[in-house]
Amino acid sequence: MNTKRTEAAQPWYRHSWPWILMAGPFVVVVAGVITTYLAITSNDGLVDDDYYKQGLAVNQVTARDQLAVKLGLQAEVMLNVEGEKIRVLLRGKPDAVLPEAINFRAVHPTRAGVDQVVLMRAEGAGSYSGRISTPLKGRWHIALEDEKSEWRLTGDWNVEKNASLQLPDEAKAAADPGVESDNKGR
Repeated sequence: MNTKRTEAAQPWYRHSWPWILMAGPFVVVVAGVITTYLAITSNDGLVDDDYYKQGLAVNQVTARDQLAVKLGLQAEVMLNVEGEKIRVLLRGKPDAVLPEAINFRAVHPTRAGVDQVVLMRAEGAGSYSGRISTPLKGRWHIALEDEKSEWRLTGDWNVEKNASLQLPDEAKAAADPGVESDNKGR
């Protein structure tokens, strides 16, 4: 009988059950604070402000891709060893006129803040080069287009896995029956 009295006489914080009951809400509060901090400090970058206009422009973009196929445009995109300079070898059908400059666009799949657009000048014989602001690492959506935005070549590039990128992507062209490729036999 004496031991029960000493147990009951202890203050509440000496018992384990109040701490067990308070642990759950405490963990939830800490997780909420961490989630709020991450939501405020990170860049979402997944939703564009003009998504409706972009949806309406899909047909125009498709026409640009089809014009690139019609001109027989093919490109090889390469980085130098340091990862600072980008080189593009562009070729097309014999009657296709290659532009004096092209736009190289590297779009990160999830972080819009690191996207890059580089104006690349012709060096002769379908060779173009330009300097990127920050090295490309990981997976990127790549687009090459002329300055007038009449044609466009696109593809996905995992820089660590592939030293260069071939545009148009053969696997993508084979999966899309509406796009014909001139280098099926190569």
